[in-house]
Amino acid sequence: MKKPNIYIGNDHGGYTLKVALVNYLTEKGYEVEDVGCHSEDIVRYPYYAAKVAKAVLADAGARGILLCSTGIGMSIIANKYKGIRAALCYSSYQAKMTSAHNNSNILCLGGRCIGVFEAYDMLNNWLETPYEGGRHDISLGLIKDAEEVNFSDVQWPQKE
Repeated sequence: MKKPNIYIGNDHGGYTLKVALVNYLTEKGYEVEDVGCHSEDIVRYPYYAAKVAKAVLADAGARGILLCSTGIGMSIIANKYKGIRAALCYSSYQAKMTSAHNNSNILCLGGRCIGVFEAYDMLNNWLETPYEGGRHDISLGLIKDAEEVNFSDVQWPQKE
């Protein structure tokens, strides 16, 4: 089975971890396109999140990785794109579960919050855990419904 293309973006706070992840993924046989910044000089993360989100949406089956100091800002902006399910993770378990239950297409990591070996483990869990479907399709359908409304002029009804 062909491995998914990986688009990786970062700001200055995620630069060091990004370098390690690009090397790691390349050694594992992934095609990695680095659309992030290339130093620790201060830049604005929303521009890099937009590049990754747009690339993932344009390339069926692709996955994205976003890194900033905490991963929080990247996850906020990435989830502003219709069809993106960006997950901020701080543990291998979270990375596995967001793949299995949320079918996330972008993994957000904090370059100054996690170690490189933990990041490798998180990547492995996220990339190698298949989406389970089934009952989780219901929630993803609701997310899609909310996007259809929230990216229009209509208000999404709040039902429980």
